[in-house]
Amino acid sequence: MPARFGGGSGSGRNGRNRGARAGRRRADPRGRPLRARRRNRRLGRSRSLGFPRRGRATEEESDLTATPAQPIDRARRTAAAAAAVFAALLVAVAVHPGAAEAKTKWLCKPGAKPNPCKGSLETTRYATDGGSTIEEPSNARKPKFDCFYVYPTVSEQQTDNANKDIDPEQTAIAEYQAARYSQTCRVYAPVYRQATLKAIGGPDPDPTLFELAYDDVLEAWRTYLRRYNDGRGVVLVGHSQGTGMLSTLLRNEIEKHRSQRRQLISAVLLGGNVVVPKGEDVGGTFRKTPLCDTGSQTGCVIAFSTFNQPPPADAVFGRTTGALVSLPDGADPDDYRVACTNPADLDRRPGSHLETIARSEPFPGTLGVGIGLMYGFDLPTANTPWLVPEDHYDGACVRENGASVLNISPIAGARELTPSPTAQWGLHLLDGNVALGNLVDIVHRQAKRYLRRN
Repeated sequence: MPARFGGGSGSGRNGRNRGARAGRRRADPRGRPLRARRRNRRLGRSRSLGFPRRGRATEEESDLTATPAQPIDRARRTAAAAAAVFAALLVAVAVHPGAAEAKTKWLCKPGAKPNPCKGSLETTRYATDGGSTIEEPSNARKPKFDCFYVYPTVSEQQTDNANKDIDPEQTAIAEYQAARYSQTCRVYAPVYRQATLKAIGGPDPDPTLFELAYDDVLEAWRTYLRRYNDGRGVVLVGHSQGTGMLSTLLRNEIEKHRSQRRQLISAVLLGGNVVVPKGEDVGGTFRKTPLCDTGSQTGCVIAFSTFNQPPPADAVFGRTTGALVSLPDGADPDDYRVACTNPADLDRRPGSHLETIARSEPFPGTLGVGIGLMYGFDLPTANTPWLVPEDHYDGACVRENGASVLNISPIAGARELTPSPTAQWGLHLLDGNVALGNLVDIVHRQAKRYLRRN
C-alpha cells in the first residue's frame, strides 16, 4: 500500500535542485506505546477552557479507538489537562522580569555532532496513483541567514520541568519539524527546561514552570546573538509551547530592540493562537510585527492551527479564549481573532496545494500514539528518511463556529484524518508538517528579499 499522510504539489523549492529516479515503495503501518498521565483540573490563574472531567471515553471517542483503548484515552485526558495549563503560559512568562543566568545547551547548532537539524534530505515522493520517485535535495552549503527553532512539548521526563538531557523525543521533533529548513538556513535550537507532558497532565501545575522554560529560551537567544549571529538575518520557527516561548521573546525582547527587529526575516509560529484585532494584521499578540500578506514579505508572522472539521465550542486552538492567547490588558477577546495565514495562498497563485513533507520513521512515545490515531495507525513510511505522501490536501483559512483555523480538505480521494488526541485539538500534531514544503519555500523567498535589502 502506498504511503499516505497528507501531501501536496511538487512545486516550490523542495522540487528544485535535486535529481530524481523512479522507484516504488510500500507503506508499513507502525505505532508506539503510550506513557502519559493526566488529571483535569484548572490552574488557579488560568482561564477554564471548558473541558469535561472524564473517567471513561465518551461515545464519540469510543468510535475512534480501533486500537488499544487505554493508551489513547490517556493521551486524550492528558490533552484536556494540557489545555488548561497552556492557558496560563503567556500570563506567566509575560510578567516574568527576565532570564536568570543559565548555560545554554544546544540541541542543534552548526558544526555540532550529532545535529538532528541537519542530515540527509533524501525523499520518496508518492503520486496519487501509488507510484514514487526519489528526490535528493541538499543542505545549503553556505547559508547567509539563520533559523532559531524552539520545539513543542515533547518531554516524557517524570518531573515538572525537563532537565537539559537530550532525549529521543527532542531529537525526533527536531528532525520532524526543523531539519528541512537546513535547505536554506543555519538552524539553531536550544535545549530548554520545558514544562513536561507529566506537568501538563498533572493537577494544578505551577506557572513558574513556564518562567523557568522561558529563562532558558531567552538566555539562548542572547547567547546566540552575542556569539553566533554576527548581524545575520533570522527566522523564528516554533510550534505549540515553542510558539508560546517565541511569541513572548518576540513581543518582550525583539520588538523592544530596534537592532533585533531589523534582523527579523519572519516568524513561523504554528499552533499557538497568535491574535490580531479584527480587520487588522497587527496589534494583538505583537505590537509592531504584522501577519505576512505575501510569500516574500519580511518582518512578519506566519501562523495557523490545522483542523479538518468545524472546531468545537471548547476548541484549544483558533479561539481567542484558547491556549497561549495573550491580549492587551483589559482587552475584550471578542474584538480579536486568531491569526491564520495559509502558506499555499500567500502568493495568491491559483491551484496551489499544501505540500506535506514528513519523516518516514514513526515518532517515539506519547506523541507517536497521537499521530498514529490521526491515521488509524496506518502510518506512511518509505526507505528514505523523508516522504511526500500520497494523500494531498487543499487548505483554506476559514472562520467556523467562531474559530479561525486552517481547514484542510482532501484532494482526489485522500483519506479523512481523525482529530487527535481530541476534537478540541484538531490536527495540532500535524501543524509542523502539513505545509512544510510551502514554508521552506516561503522562508527561502523571504530571505532572498531580506538579503537584497540589507
